[in-house]
Amino acid sequence: MAIRIVRLGTKRSKDEGLRIGTVRRPPRGVPKSEFASQNWYDVWLPDVAPTPELMKLGQAVKTDKAWTVFDRKYRAEMKKPEKSRLLDLLAALSHGANISVGCYCENEARCHRSILRELLAVRSARFK
Repeated sequence: MAIRIVRLGTKRSKDEGLRIGTVRRPPRGVPKSEFASQNWYDVWLPDVAPTPELMKLGQAVKTDKAWTVFDRKYRAEMKKPEKSRLLDLLAALSHGANISVGCYCENEARCHRSILRELLAVRSARFK
């Protein structure tokens, strides 16, 4: 049992389990009934995505310094009790089921999911 960090919309891996979309908005132009069949996600969890304001900041990142600012602000958002509890839940689920969490960004290194991976790791999440 483990958790995978994935890019939404990509082909699913074997035994990936439930795919959770940690994005602020659903995929454009895709009927809700087709989110899972088109490999976007099975369940939408926007509560662990950056806020809309922070998402805009992240999408505009061009330098390491700007990325550091985004990283710090996203981590601060995830320290809020309701967000922290969701991270605890995802980490705990990784010990009993295969799940995956993801975002649309092509470059994981400049995507909130890279930070999400670290936040789950400190909560002892199991990874594939």
